[in-house]
Amino acid sequence: MTAYCRPGLTNTKPPVSFRLFLLGLISVAAGLLLLASCSGKSEQEGASKAAPVTAEAATLKNVPVVVKAIGAVEPYNTVSVRARVGGEITAIAFREGQEVERGDLLFNIDPHPYQAALDGALADLARDQAKLRIAEDDVRRYKELIQKDYVTSQQYDQVVANAESLKATVAADEAAVKTARLNLGYCTVQAPISGRTGDVLVQVGNMITAYQQPVTIINQITPIYVSFSVPEEYLADIRRYAAQGTLEVEAALAAGAGPRFRGDLSFINNEVDGTTGTILLKATFPNRDRVLWPGQFVDVTLTLATTRNAVVAPSQAIQRDQQGEYVFVVKPDMTVESRAVETGQQVDGQTVIRKGVEAGERVVTDGQLRLRPGVKVTVTSEPAPSGASTP
Repeated sequence: MTAYCRPGLTNTKPPVSFRLFLLGLISVAAGLLLLASCSGKSEQEGASKAAPVTAEAATLKNVPVVVKAIGAVEPYNTVSVRARVGGEITAIAFREGQEVERGDLLFNIDPHPYQAALDGALADLARDQAKLRIAEDDVRRYKELIQKDYVTSQQYDQVVANAESLKATVAADEAAVKTARLNLGYCTVQAPISGRTGDVLVQVGNMITAYQQPVTIINQITPIYVSFSVPEEYLADIRRYAAQGTLEVEAALAAGAGPRFRGDLSFINNEVDGTTGTILLKATFPNRDRVLWPGQFVDVTLTLATTRNAVVAPSQAIQRDQQGEYVFVVKPDMTVESRAVETGQQVDGQTVIRKGVEAGERVVTDGQLRLRPGVKVTVTSEPAPSGASTP
């Protein structure tokens, strides 16, 4: 509909369509202002809210180059004690599990049969020695007679042969006496080594046979061996460092409790086990307190060398993704940076960082799930630095 005005009158109201257009512009402007206000407020709140994390500074330390393995404790020496002569056990002079010294009496075997054998051998020796003296006198007499042609050469030769035969008999008798004395001595069985005895495997009154059943087993445990195997890839380094000096080996009980024991690498096997690809090693430990016991399993750490002033950081700071290992580094402006790292060995909860982090830089140790590069953080707790380096 068209609006008409009377002549002389002025229409002060704008058309309806214009008013609607103006109201629309005002609504859009108000909406834009409200959106901008909300957005600015959200950005301001985001800027003021930082992710809480824990961090620790990377430090310089002298880090040992080590090889770790599981080892088995073995006696330094083991002797299965057996009797050298047979007979009846008449006395046992040790207790099960007793510490004995070399030469200590262990047990006795009835000596009477062997004493009788010695007496008989001595009697045979005395008889044949008497015969030999007579034969030697005959040789001297016949030597004078043959010079005067009182006896024939055949008679003289027979007397000489008889004397030589008796000499051989006396020598055999002397050997029999020595054997009888040894057998009599073997009736007293002594400890061949110092060590700890095991079970008593015979009792008084038992009959035993020479060199058959053992009476007990003695293990020498001071010093003591720990044997362990490492992958053959370490063999070249082990041999190289061993040629420069004695390598230190540390052993700890597998349960993780108790003290650590220090010994020296004393044996490298002469071949690699083809079925497992490992090389057998042995270390010798003093074991003066007799804490290490044959048959135990222990955690073994073989130290090859020491890396001076290596950069180390807590192992929990190391993260991994498809591209490799990385850490979050806290920058001076309290934002974090994701940085790829190249790591080395782990020692006592710390990891050597060969490349990617410098000493003194702080790395995030907890709270990484909230982080991405550029995010602001607040360090809620941070261990006190232990020093830039270890002398």
